[in-house]
Amino acid sequence: MSSLRRLFQYAGVYRRDAYLASLFSIINKFFDILPEVLIGVAVDVVVNREASFLAKLGVSDSFHQLLYLGVITALVWGGESLFEYLYQIRWRNLAQNLQHDLRLDAYRHVQKLPLSYFENKSTGKLMAILNDDINQMERFLNGGANSIIQVLCSTVMVSAVFFYIAPQLALIALAPVPLILLGTFWFQHRIAPRYATVREAAGVISGRLNNNLLGVATIKAFTAEDFEARHIADASHHYRQSNRSAIQLSAAIIPIIRMAILSGFVVTLVYGGYLALNGKIGVGSYSVLVFLTQRLLWPLTGLADIADLYQRSMTAIERVLDLLDTPIHIHYEGQPLGQIKGALSFEHVSFSYGEQPILKDISLHIAAGQTVAFVGATGSGKSTLLKLLLRFYESQQGSIKIDGIESKAIALLDLRRAIGYVGQDVFLSDASIAQNIAYGQQAADITAVMAAARAAEAHEFIERLPQGYDTQIGERGQKLSGGQRQRLALARAIYKNPKILVLDEATSAVDNETEAAIQKSLDQIAKGRTTLVVAHRLSTVRNAHCIYVMEQGEIVEAGTHEGLLAQEGNYAALWRLQTGLRENNVELV
Repeated sequence: MSSLRRLFQYAGVYRRDAYLASLFSIINKFFDILPEVLIGVAVDVVVNREASFLAKLGVSDSFHQLLYLGVITALVWGGESLFEYLYQIRWRNLAQNLQHDLRLDAYRHVQKLPLSYFENKSTGKLMAILNDDINQMERFLNGGANSIIQVLCSTVMVSAVFFYIAPQLALIALAPVPLILLGTFWFQHRIAPRYATVREAAGVISGRLNNNLLGVATIKAFTAEDFEARHIADASHHYRQSNRSAIQLSAAIIPIIRMAILSGFVVTLVYGGYLALNGKIGVGSYSVLVFLTQRLLWPLTGLADIADLYQRSMTAIERVLDLLDTPIHIHYEGQPLGQIKGALSFEHVSFSYGEQPILKDISLHIAAGQTVAFVGATGSGKSTLLKLLLRFYESQQGSIKIDGIESKAIALLDLRRAIGYVGQDVFLSDASIAQNIAYGQQAADITAVMAAARAAEAHEFIERLPQGYDTQIGERGQKLSGGQRQRLALARAIYKNPKILVLDEATSAVDNETEAAIQKSLDQIAKGRTTLVVAHRLSTVRNAHCIYVMEQGEIVEAGTHEGLLAQEGNYAALWRLQTGLRENNVELV
């Protein structure tokens, strides 16, 4: 199915606007062609006077004929201006509305895709699709669609006048038009893959720029400015080369069309003049044909540009619609969760990234209100287990249950609303402190915000900021330290007041003193909540009801802090290592 047809199907709600915009474009073109006809009629009046075309309609006086022509001309120009205004309004509003809907639908769709999708996609390429490609479609609808309609209308209307006045001349003068149209379609077909390459190259540049802007501190620290500048230069050079290939073909078609147009115009000028000299057509008719040939054929020189814009837009639209067609493997529908106690069970859960197994037959039960911890070496599967609970991924085998209800049977939004999550990578928006703590809420309850901040040991540093809770923290919270950002993320999870709290290295970026204070607060916060903690520092989880030690996707030990120390296994060795008693052949977690 063509990109244009796919777009037309997507924009079904706007079909009436598209039809009206097209109608206004057609009527405008009708009025646009009439002045050339009126010029021919005026010449006929001046040359033939009482024997003119208007005289045959009952207006015998030549001056009155010219007055009538003046009034008709004014009405024609008024009609042309009116319908130009109307089609501009319709097309541009259609472009804006469709751009708005398409961007929002594409963004909402992207939000529903599983995390595995983003692991295989460049953020820059996604940004290029959501921004540049959709803007390209808007540029086409703003002008290109109207241009295509009006070129087609000009061809039909002018051809009709030609065949009415001089059929033989029409066959010769308009012969280049089908060739021009066929040449344009050929050009469009040939240039399509080149523009696909251009859009891909644009996505690579966007990805590199996005990555470098996020990592500007690291680039500066390693004095890698020139190194990264060369990367950008390479990507930009590839984009330039891709565009150059498309430009070579695009530039070649215009001179070819121009020469075809010239042949049609010369035939009308010479052969039409010959017919007029021999009295086979009137002087006024000859004037009409010359002017109409000019009006029809010369605008066709822009047909290549229109086709170029069309193909760029269709390539961009194809990428956007392909993104919208990306299947969502995680289903959002399900039964409402309602009030829960927070009991969790993992039953024979297994998960793999591709062919690499991450979790192997994990089974464990967590009573409502308990605090459990997961420790182990990097890559042992701790964070993956928590992400399966949140259904960032779907387990390939086994089941996860909340209060005995299969998590996959629960409406996804209800499931995630019941869970407070603090991940390793803290995301903060370019907003105030209060707005970030009350993230996702329309209005912040400042009393609850301050209570959450105190619980996360963030209130003190917030009060020291110039505007306190109203302080704007910049993109991704760049005005704050790593520890401050992590405390805000913790406060945000507490503000949500969930029955299940998931902390994935929630205190990894804070100092020991702050960590101890947060841990004291968490002991209070965790009461009445089921709390799952992933930690590298074992001191943060020593008070957990149960600690699970993971190794290569399996639970190898489980118990309380004291019980695990008594077992003299992996946990005990890690504890001695972290408290200063080094053991041989033990990996620091």
